[in-house]
Amino acid sequence: MNITLSSEAITRLTERVEGAQTRAYSIPKLTNEYPEMTADDGYAVQLSLLKRFQEQGHKLIGWKAGLTSKAKMQQMGVNQPSIGFLTDLMFRPENSVITTEDLVHPKVECEVAFVTKDDLTGPDCTAAQVMAATDYVLPSIEIIDSRFAGFKFDLPSVIADNSSSSRYVAGGRPRLAEDLDLRTLGVVLEKNGEIVEMGAAAEVMGHPAEAVAMLVNILHHLGESLPAGSFVMSGGITAAVAVNAGDHVIARFQELGSVSIRFE
Repeated sequence: MNITLSSEAITRLTERVEGAQTRAYSIPKLTNEYPEMTADDGYAVQLSLLKRFQEQGHKLIGWKAGLTSKAKMQQMGVNQPSIGFLTDLMFRPENSVITTEDLVHPKVECEVAFVTKDDLTGPDCTAAQVMAATDYVLPSIEIIDSRFAGFKFDLPSVIADNSSSSRYVAGGRPRLAEDLDLRTLGVVLEKNGEIVEMGAAAEVMGHPAEAVAMLVNILHHLGESLPAGSFVMSGGITAAVAVNAGDHVIARFQELGSVSIRFE
């Protein structure tokens, strides 16, 4: 890893991001103060944040791929994907009500989630290996929430902010991955009864399993692997949609059923 920040700077930025996440306020992007900050510096802050959360009792459930579609990269002005961690305290049940008071500016996106039955390791993990190691797939909604003012960030900053992770919901019906053509899997996102986004899972790096393989290879770069039993979100199929208190969101997935949540 190409870490240029001192351990003191990593600790300082970890505390800054943790404060913004846990108390729901926006901060300037981290590269304003550290313009030479690299993506690896961002991951050093992210892993430091994960360690801090685990010390507070959070359990690591899995990981998410972020910025995996051209739509998302264009929307956010970055040029490569990222990953972030998912803990048990970020999970919300299907049909639950999610409060917006502890979020800065939440958005939702539809994703295919993978649950693994075998360990996956880099540095050369492939989509075929991901498919072979997958127990089942299911539909999910990720509630992303960049803590940066105006949802404006660069790659090192968004990585440090755990790739904008905040909440995630899984539902529908689990299916064996090999029974589906995941590339052509269609999804429609409805907000308050109106269709606001639609797309096919091929938007995610050509095939969602490619995004999971990319995630495994980034984990290898970070000195980590993906254990069996991990829950992995493969990245937003469409552009993210902003939500507010009072909104009702349903993601309808071909073959996988739907996932529904409300905001208050």
